[in-house]
Amino acid sequence: MANFQGESSYGRGFTVGSKWGWFLGLGLLLTVLGVVALVNVVEATLASIFFIAAVMLVAGVGHIVHAFQVRGWDSMAYWVLSGVLYLVAGLFAFINPVLASAVITLMMAFALLASGLFRLFVGFRMRGGGGGFVMLSGLVTALAGLMIALGWPASSLWVLGLFLSVDLMIQGGTLVALGLALKRLA
Repeated sequence: MANFQGESSYGRGFTVGSKWGWFLGLGLLLTVLGVVALVNVVEATLASIFFIAAVMLVAGVGHIVHAFQVRGWDSMAYWVLSGVLYLVAGLFAFINPVLASAVITLMMAFALLASGLFRLFVGFRMRGGGGGFVMLSGLVTALAGLMIALGWPASSLWVLGLFLSVDLMIQGGTLVALGLALKRLA
């Protein structure tokens, strides 16, 4: 484990604190990419779909190759079927990325709504000890899911890109802050 006082147990001859510039640089890059994604949310949504599609294609090939490695098992058919389903889903997303983003956005809206309602329930049951914050978190999450669902299918053109851009900017800001903190400690 490395601490922020500059010690490293990785044995590579450097301290974490001496690498503050890398944290800062990556943070700035991610922040800029987040802003670019925010300005181009539709394109960022489509880029997200193409990335998901590529991952599904790789997973499909991996499952099918794995199926032939375990062909003596009773579950070989499961692995083949799983691989074929991944391949079909990946091809579907590449062929029709707008429809794929609509499907994923609707699933995300329902997941946010369900998660928010669950947090409201849990927060209500806590009654004190942070229950109010849990309920507030649940309310915000449920409202976000409801707003996305009510705006669907039009929301599917921008929601994934917006989530990607916000995630990149938060990661970037966090790494910038970490890099600056490491610089002060170094």
